Amino acid sequence: MSATDTPKRSMRTPLGRVRNLGAAHSGTSDFWRQRITGVAMTLLMIPVVVIVMMLLGRNQAGAAQILGSLPIAVILLLFIFASAWHMKIGMQVVIEDYVHNEKLKLTAIMLNNFFSVAVALASTYAILKLSSGV
Repeated sequence: MSATDTPKRSMRTPLGRVRNLGAAHSGTSDFWRQRITGVAMTLLMIPVVVIVMMLLGRNQAGAAQILGSLPIAVILLLFIFASAWHMKIGMQVVIEDYVHNEKLKLTAIMLNNFFSVAVALASTYAILKLSSGV
């Protein structure tokens, strides 16, 4: 480094540089989690569409027979979990960015978490109930 070069100054603290975290102290973990769930949903989309097409026009017994297959139930459950997690992360980012009242933000994030879990559990229950033939 020559005498005329000025070192780059950073607004980060030394600990922040070591941890590589931004102002929110969470780094890019939500960004990457949302990309990973998006890729998972993209990869699972073709099998899910095929499964739904197989279910068209069937009665409950026919649907239970198709969903009774372990690989089909697993594919649907993976798609449900990836979708619910993706939905939770996406809504949380929107809430954090656009809701400025802290109490309302906390309430909205909690409701988002509960809603995402409820959707995942209800969907899982439906798949397991149909696949077990009960």
